Amino acid sequence: MKYVPYKYQEKAIEFELTHPIAMVWLFCGAGKTVITCTALEELLFDYFCIHKALIICPLHTCNTWWEQLELWDHLRDLKFSIATGTEAERKAALNADADIYVINRENIDWLVNRSGIKPKWDACVCDEVSSFKHYQSKRFKALMKMRPGFKRIIALTGTPASNSLEDLFAEYKLMDYGERLGRFIGQFRNAYFRPAVCNGAIVYKYALLPGAEEQIYEKIRDITMSLDQNDCLEMPELIESNVNVYLSDKEQKTYDSFKKDLVMSLPEGEVTASNAASLLNKLTQLSNGAVYSDDGSIIPVHEAKLDALEELLEALQGEPTLLVYWFKHDLIRIRERLDKLGVKYGIINSGESIKAWNRKEYAVGLIQPQSCAHGINLQKGGAHLILYGQFWDFELRYQILRRLYRLGQKASCVVVQNIVCKGTVDERILKAISDKDTTQAALIAAVKAEL
Repeated sequence: MKYVPYKYQEKAIEFELTHPIAMVWLFCGAGKTVITCTALEELLFDYFCIHKALIICPLHTCNTWWEQLELWDHLRDLKFSIATGTEAERKAALNADADIYVINRENIDWLVNRSGIKPKWDACVCDEVSSFKHYQSKRFKALMKMRPGFKRIIALTGTPASNSLEDLFAEYKLMDYGERLGRFIGQFRNAYFRPAVCNGAIVYKYALLPGAEEQIYEKIRDITMSLDQNDCLEMPELIESNVNVYLSDKEQKTYDSFKKDLVMSLPEGEVTASNAASLLNKLTQLSNGAVYSDDGSIIPVHEAKLDALEELLEALQGEPTLLVYWFKHDLIRIRERLDKLGVKYGIINSGESIKAWNRKEYAVGLIQPQSCAHGINLQKGGAHLILYGQFWDFELRYQILRRLYRLGQKASCVVVQNIVCKGTVDERILKAISDKDTTQAALIAAVKAEL
């Protein structure tokens, strides 16, 4: 297929070609893989600026990069090597003769510290660089060790600061060694933030100083390109709504009692919460309708969300729907209900299941956002999204929505429906997501509010 880039894609390609350090904030579905592959192809064979490139990305998107070769005519001369699988398979792929090597981010620490492979890459593409926002993580430290060997680095993300602008520190240190935002986290915080939520000497949350946001953006402007989809494309309308469900008096009493006492005794077993984080996790499970007992068995508590899901699917009349679940017991109970209803469904967790969804073979596609939120294209399969359970991670919510609401979506609108259990932690999660505040402080505040 001949590649005819959109205007914004031409700008992004030009930016990557002219900036040895390029941070590109692209909305999901913008075509970042073909944009960056095009730039790499020119850097390799037209400008001769680089010799070999390393792409670091989420596991599920490794093959997405390689698939660009089959899709676009101008990329077919590129030699890709995908370093996934067993250790022997990864080593073979990394030692193969290729132009571009692709490895998942979970294996960067292995590559740097345990593989024994001598680095040979002078260019790096860090796809979803927001996954390197934790400056104390092994993957961040490993990539920093490799950084001096890269003459050029391209970082891609649609959510550069999903929780707060503090996330930018590690991401930009990877780019410029701390030249713009500071070499140390304390230096960065002292310059732009003040303590906002504290417990003695422990700071749970920082707040921006007056004018700090503009100062940060000014510091990084010269190496950053930001594109918003509304400025680039005519996107379908996005409609989001909440479907409220209510517990019976008995079920609400069980929920409130557990919240108060941190222990719940049911005929099927006993459930206890040992700390605040455990309590929040258990309350989230309860709002979905079931909870794990202390011995690991599943205890059903209510079917309010399952009933609401059944009504939603009936109203959709077979229209393909992407159904997002969080806990394993959610998946088990949802499948039982779908089997009872005779609904054809599939679990989207592999390349073949993704293809089946896009061929519209499923009335319901079940997806867990932690494993499939990044990089996969699901827009051809449908335009309806239901979130069965609520979860704290703003970036995962953003990413899972953009599996449907992206370039190539043919529907006139994408419909998102949140099933919300009133009187439970679901409401607090949605408020935190709405405020884009999914920090540890927000979690602690939610627990305090619940208690």
